[in-house]
Order: sequence, then C-alpha cells, then structure tokens
Amino acid sequence: MSNKRCVLLVLAAQLWAGAAAAQAPSLAPPPTTPYGAPIGIEDAKKVAAAAVAEVAKAGSPPDAIAIVDHGGFLIYFERMDNTQLGSVEIAIAKARSAALFRRPSKVFEDALAGGGANMRILALHGVIPVDGGKLVGAIGASGGTGQQDGQVAKAGADAIK
Repeated sequence: MSNKRCVLLVLAAQLWAGAAAAQAPSLAPPPTTPYGAPIGIEDAKKVAAAAVAEVAKAGSPPDAIAIVDHGGFLIYFERMDNTQLGSVEIAIAKARSAALFRRPSKVFEDALAGGGANMRILALHGVIPVDGGKLVGAIGASGGTGQQDGQVAKAGADAIK
C-alpha cells in the first residue's frame, strides 16, 4: 500500500471518529476533587466493618469488600463466609475503577445501559461498568445486586466521613 493511500485512510478514520464523537453523548468530566492522602489500614478496617454490618442489616447475600488507595492499589480485603468466589475480583475491580476514574462505577453502568456511542466504555482499561464502588481511596463490594452492592459500599464510605 502506498504512503499516500495510508495517509488517506488515516485521515478518513480520524474524520469518521471526529464526526462520531461530535454526535455521541459523553461522560461528565471527572470531579475536580483532588486525590488526598491514601487511606490508612485503620480507616480501611472501619470502612470494611461498616460495609459488612450493612450487608447483615440489609439482608443482602454475603459480599466481598475491597478497599484500595487513591492509586487503585489494594489496602484491605474482606470476604464474608459463603461469598461467591467470582465476587473477589469484581469487588477489587469496582474499587480500583472508582479510584482511578474518581467516580462511582455506577456512572459507567448507567452510561453503558444507554448504548450507542457509550459502548466505547467497554474499551476503557480498568473500568468495570457495575454499581458498587465509591471513592474514599475507594471501596468496592460484590455479592448482591448492583443496588445492594452500592448500598454496602456507601455505608462503608460513610464510616469515615
């Protein structure tokens, strides 16, 4: 293929992508709240304890609870008895996604549900489009429904406000 043809193909792809982006709805920009000092182990344990208490209070299925620092690195993890094993990695991914993108993972779930151009979210490395993560460092919960996991994560995050 000639260089001229390669350049034309690249320009056509860029024009198409630009036109698609102009028509597509976009996510809100990340919050302007700066990252603070990383969450410490004692606060992480308080967050996890509050999340576990919320599971019991709400009667939700057992959860896996992951607390990460602002860089998305695991600080503390707790898996309740009889939690489905698939929830381990999901909880960590939810927390990491919330920390790295400074927004609850529910934002990505809602955008993806809109379909169309929002399907590009699936190409973002490190995003999990499932409710259940909040930025504190961040907490991710997995085991119940998205709504239950979001409620559990919120209870944990509220424990150190």
